[in-house]
Amino acid sequence: MKILMLTPYLPYPLYSGGQIRSYNLLKNLAKKHEITLFSFIREESEREHIKELEKFCKKVEVVKRRKAWSPINIGIAGFSPFPFLISLYYSPEATKIIKKLIDRENFDLIHAECFYVTPTIPETDIPILLVEQTIEFMVYQHFVETNKCWFLKPLLYLDVFKIKKWEKFYWKKAKKVIAMSSSDKKIMKLLVKDLDVDIVPNGVDTERFKFRVSRERDNNKRILFVGNFKWLQNKEAALVLLNKIWPEIKKKMDGVKLWIVGLNPPEEIKKYDGEAVNVDGGVKDIADAYYSSDLLLAPIYGGGGTRYKILEAMACGVPVVTTKVGIEGLGAEDREDVLIANEPERLADVCVEILKNGGLRKKIVRNARKMVEKKYNWGKIAGKLDKIYKEVGGEK
Repeated sequence: MKILMLTPYLPYPLYSGGQIRSYNLLKNLAKKHEITLFSFIREESEREHIKELEKFCKKVEVVKRRKAWSPINIGIAGFSPFPFLISLYYSPEATKIIKKLIDRENFDLIHAECFYVTPTIPETDIPILLVEQTIEFMVYQHFVETNKCWFLKPLLYLDVFKIKKWEKFYWKKAKKVIAMSSSDKKIMKLLVKDLDVDIVPNGVDTERFKFRVSRERDNNKRILFVGNFKWLQNKEAALVLLNKIWPEIKKKMDGVKLWIVGLNPPEEIKKYDGEAVNVDGGVKDIADAYYSSDLLLAPIYGGGGTRYKILEAMACGVPVVTTKVGIEGLGAEDREDVLIANEPERLADVCVEILKNGGLRKKIVRNARKMVEKKYNWGKIAGKLDKIYKEVGGEK
């Protein structure tokens, strides 16, 4: 089949969860389909990465996205029905390029990653498959609810209202919507009656993230936190960890260190960098971080999507401690594949327990690796998406 795929970012290098997803799907789906990729870039220097994607794509087209706080974006968000999120990608230039591609190629299907790129698609009879990597309005709603700037909340809530309105609009407009998890699917179907939703979860490259026998070290245990800090939930989780969980862990266990890894750490995170806490925004290979750590701690409280860091840690043989929200949708069982707690003090207790209990650790990591091999291998996930392509686009 001939597919036009739209992404709000270039799917390479693999800096974010969305890039990891799009890249691995492209790599696997290109074996069966002819894919043309259209992506937004932030900087002209990103064009150097197009050649990596041309290994899998017939053609790659890009348009530079406007700076976030440009007057045009502010004007669209302030004086139109569109929310700020859509204003970032609202581009006549993008629509013009996409229209030319549609007119020139006989596409069977348009695959759009994230609802906010769909306004760039011109009117067409080509069926649209809309993939929602997360339910966006829920992400921003959680941010507003926890925001302390009360005087901004009315404006922020208005923007959340607009995100929700347009997100539902484009769900209805698509021939089929893809959710990341059963919990996301349930929410979508509650919001839009009779919505055609299927599940194609995020995955993990089990060849790259190989299982490694658990490390047995008596001293200098290392707790790992991973997250790109442009994502609101990661910043919130890191601050909860540093302010509420980490002090409790230090009270209960000596010789433990905390390693916070992720792009774009803000000053309010970097200020904790010191002897016991290492804030590192420049790790070249995240697999090395997993292999050098004794557990992954992910105190996530904001919902939506599934978590690459959790799947990657599980694949590498690193036990995961997280919240109910953090593991939501993955189908992992507490004390079998993962350790789950919600309150900061209880999360600290669970971390200390798994660091001291070698038997529990071995059981958890082996079960978790089996789970990701069975359910979250990219080859199997791409195979499911391939079947959906044939269903939505029709097979000629």
